[in-house]
Amino acid sequence: MHRSRVGVILIDHSEGYDEAETFWARATGGTPQGQDPPEYTRLRSVGTLDLVMQRTGPGTPARAHLDIETDDVPAEVARVVGLGARVVEERPEGFTVLEDPAGLVFCVVGVQTGGRFDAEAVTWE
Repeated sequence: MHRSRVGVILIDHSEGYDEAETFWARATGGTPQGQDPPEYTRLRSVGTLDLVMQRTGPGTPARAHLDIETDDVPAEVARVVGLGARVVEERPEGFTVLEDPAGLVFCVVGVQTGGRFDAEAVTWE
């Protein structure tokens, strides 16, 4: 048994990051807050989700992706792979990059949102 929920919406940019960060902060009414590691900037909460900018590095297209947070990364990866996702990369930092059946990138990560996770996570058998 494990639990998971969508916890973070990330806006990925490799080039023009500062301009995009300013745009999305203004567009959403957010206030950029640097995070650790520094390639992440939290813009604001949207309901119970966090909206975060991510510097992805050269060669990655600008896109948005979801982080599914879970208390058991291998179990959640197995669950979504069983639904048709494909593993793109297992990262040494402990998260997994996947694609849905249509090719949309998303990540399965450990719990990032503390109490909101406990209040909203779905339990899977």
